[in-house]
Amino acid sequence: MTDTQTDHRAAISDIVHGARTALLTTVSEDGQLHARPLAVQDKSFHGSLRFLVQDGSEKVEDIARNPHVNVAIESQGGYLSIAGTATVSEDRAVIDELWSPFAEAWFSDGRDDPSIRLLTVEGVSVEYWTQDTGPVGSLVQTLKAALGHQSQPDLGSHGTLEV
Repeated sequence: MTDTQTDHRAAISDIVHGARTALLTTVSEDGQLHARPLAVQDKSFHGSLRFLVQDGSEKVEDIARNPHVNVAIESQGGYLSIAGTATVSEDRAVIDELWSPFAEAWFSDGRDDPSIRLLTVEGVSVEYWTQDTGPVGSLVQTLKAALGHQSQPDLGSHGTLEV
């Protein structure tokens, strides 16, 4: 792995680590794009993201028909968009690994709920935008650009990574 790839992966992991919610976009039965929020349970990125979902939900049905998805994430560290392929499984070991008190609220029978499924998105490409300046720095950079002191706000960096 090159230094640039290592830098990209570190920036992506920082964004994922700071996130609480992701938007999963699937293709619905009628071919329309449909985005839904999911709790971010994986706090690192190694080419894939994993989520706990409910069997029989629309997102699971969409993925069964068309596994091509996108995951969008925003956190204090920036934004990212992961294009990839989704699979749904019953991997109990990973479900146990990802289980949290927050997950408990979504599954009536707790960790033993028979409808719990593991949704894994294997990334194909990732695009990210970091926010290196923080909220106050972003405001200052935006004001500088608005007042003509620079051409655009300098808020961070942008990159892409083929996974």
